[in-house]
Amino acid sequence: MGRRPVHVVGRVIVGLLALALTGCAAPAAPADSALSLGSTAAAAPVALTASATAAARTAKIYSIRTTDATKGVITVIGTLSPAPKTGTRIPLHQWIPSARRWQEVAHGYSSGTSVTIKTVQPGSVRTYRIAVGPQAPYAAAISPMISFKHYVWRGIFKKGLLATGGNATPQFNIVPPKEGPRRAEADLLADKGGYVWGEVNSTGCSFVRNWLGNLTDGTVRTSLHNGRRR
Repeated sequence: MGRRPVHVVGRVIVGLLALALTGCAAPAAPADSALSLGSTAAAAPVALTASATAAARTAKIYSIRTTDATKGVITVIGTLSPAPKTGTRIPLHQWIPSARRWQEVAHGYSSGTSVTIKTVQPGSVRTYRIAVGPQAPYAAAISPMISFKHYVWRGIFKKGLLATGGNATPQFNIVPPKEGPRRAEADLLADKGGYVWGEVNSTGCSFVRNWLGNLTDGTVRTSLHNGRRR
């Protein structure tokens, strides 16, 4: 009776020792594992590379429009997904046909998935895109190109008058740029019973806006004439 407990305890200790040795021996035999699972071990880095390549960011011009036709301001709103780090510099590129290359004309800073970029440009029809640089694990991204017609108000009197005339002391006075930067104001004066006229060079203008006001205490007749020669 006294030996049986000792014999059982001894077996338990041996069993624990065997388990401990087995547990320590498993990771200590990488050579055997490599031999039996060689193809699987070699494929692991390839799988990691594929997953890294799959991480992609997209960029897109959501909106582009002229927001100030007098100054020539273009406002571009872009979307970036996934969102880059807040404050990431996002350039706006414009295609220059004469140089056959892209040129950065402005930039903005990201806020979440959005970026707003403003630039002052002359009237034109150009192609634009936005871009975002690489940020691990994402590679650089460039938006699809978009063509945009940008109209800028040049002022009806920016080119000056081609000719003026009338009778009874006619005067056609264009307001100078410092007083009227829009180049759209002029004073037409003549004595009572007289008249004044002026010919404006509107070549290249897509449209002309006119506002006529009578600042005298009498009756004035006004008219506009399209003098395009056929």
